[in-house]
Parts: sequence; structure tokens; C-alpha cells
Amino acid sequence: MSHVAIIGGHGKVALILAQQLTAGGHDVTSVVRNPDHTDDVASTGATPAVADVEQLSVAQIADLLEGHDAVVWSAGAGGGSPERTYAVDRDAAIRAMDAAEVAGARRFVMVSYFGAGQDHGIPEDDPFHAYAQAKADADDHLRASALDWTIVGPGALTEEEATGRIDVSTGERDGDHQTSRANVALVVSAVLDDLSTVGKKIDFSDGHTLISDALEVQV
Repeated sequence: MSHVAIIGGHGKVALILAQQLTAGGHDVTSVVRNPDHTDDVASTGATPAVADVEQLSVAQIADLLEGHDAVVWSAGAGGGSPERTYAVDRDAAIRAMDAAEVAGARRFVMVSYFGAGQDHGIPEDDPFHAYAQAKADADDHLRASALDWTIVGPGALTEEEATGRIDVSTGERDGDHQTSRANVALVVSAVLDDLSTVGKKIDFSDGHTLISDALEVQV
């Protein structure tokens, strides 16, 4: 059994993931900003921890992560101002990575998005630009860290049921890449325990291949 911290624990993907991980025997701490969300987190079997990582220092986040083996970053500003997007999706995420190193939580899984990267091509006047740039910068920081990292890049998120089947991208960005949140949770759960995915960014969408088989081909 490993000790996993999920940052952004009240998100839809995170709630599904927490339930999957606890059912699989993992000890899960789900970090949430709003104390009103603790009951939802507890219902998954995870232990809620109330903390606003946007406001915490590296040392404070490291204290939060002490005793954990792995961290899943599933937090996000959820749109709004570019300033807050950078504050959460880039700056807080980077502090969490640095904190994970300090705390000895070497396994780090980042929930990014399909096609994320410095070559995202989103113009500065596009409302999506801040998010695209923030994720590109955060992903790059993770790649440069000493952590055992994996970046997962799902397509546009949907509310569809989990199928347990995905298609892994071979590099194309065009097309209709939709991914159910439940499948995203299954992929995160799978890569956490699969050290062959360390050092990989895996872009995927709902598809036809069993997740375990798709990850095997990917690596």
C-alpha cells in the first residue's frame, strides 16, 4: 500500500481517482481548499486535508506531503483571470513539485492536457493562452526535476462512463480528442503503479485499447 496525496481533491477526476485508489488499498489524502468539500472527499474513502496551495510556501506544502510516497496534481484555477491561472496552474504547481522533492514524495503524476507544450500555438489574445502557457511551464519544470514523474494529457473532458479503453496519441493534435473523466482517473491510477511510465508524457483520448495494453505500447 502506498500513501498518495491528491492536490485538487474536490475536482471531478480527483474524486473518482480517490475512490479507485482507496478501493485498491492505497492510503489517500485529498487536499482541498474549501472546508465545505471535506464530506465529499471523505465519502471516497480518502482523508481530507484543508489547505490552499495557492497561498502556501514550498516548506508549507512539503509539511503537507510529509509521509506520502506519491503526489497527483489535479488542481486548477478553472478559468477566470490569467493572473489566477498562472498563480495556480503554474506557480502553485511548481511549488508542489519542489515540495514533493523536499518531502521525499518521489512519484509525481501531473494531470495536464492533450497537446500541452511550449509549441501550443495559442495566441496571446486567446482566453485559453494563459492556461496553455501555465501548463507548458509547469510541465517543463516537472521534466527538469529529480522526481519520478509522469504527465498525463487527456483530451477534452466529458462526463461519459469509464470504458477502460483509450487511444494514445502518436503526436497529432488535430481531431476530436474527447476523454471521459472516469477514464482519466483510471489512467492516473494505472501510471502511479507503473514505473515504466516514469519520464513520459502520455497524451490520450477515449478509444479502443485497454489502458494496460495502451500504456505498454506507449513505453
